[in-house]
Amino acid sequence: MPVPEDHTPPAFHLAVVPGVITDRWRQLWVERLPEVDLKLVLVEMATQAGALLDGRAEAGLVRLPVDRDTFAAIPLYTEATVVVVPKGHVVTAADEVTLADLTGETLLLPEDDVLGWTGAPATVAADRPATTAAAIELVAAEVGILVVPLSLARLHHRRDLVHRVVTDAPTSQVALAWVLANRTRYDIVAVN
Repeated sequence: MPVPEDHTPPAFHLAVVPGVITDRWRQLWVERLPEVDLKLVLVEMATQAGALLDGRAEAGLVRLPVDRDTFAAIPLYTEATVVVVPKGHVVTAADEVTLADLTGETLLLPEDDVLGWTGAPATVAADRPATTAAAIELVAAEVGILVVPLSLARLHHRRDLVHRVVTDAPTSQVALAWVLANRTRYDIVAVN
């Protein structure tokens, strides 16, 4: 059914945290709901709850944990965790490392950290970078190392840096979440 010229097609706003690849989501959305425009709303992990609560987005591809009394969440996947180091760093001799392999290093722990460290394997730098992007710059300057989900290492990729999987590091889970009180707004998602 054609949309009248004076009618704006409905839109669904989906919050997305850095690192989440949305290509597959967009493709499925277009296939299943071509009459509803999918609008992506880029948010930081620190503001993901606010974006859902204030109505900037009806749902979100967010990082867990979220408050389960406020949000419904369907875990989608757990990301591999990697250490980002300069090329030539001793860690690059192996395909995978453990937290014990990072002992003696200086860990950069940005303010927007998504892993929620409770016991870092290395000495944490006294000055915390504001963002993961700033921490990447410090790794390139050989100030320290950075441990992040693989998606963030790829998002901030640089040719002079490499990453290796850390097999026993904390992980980050990505989930589809929405505000429980807004359940009726999600009838559109349930179609087909």
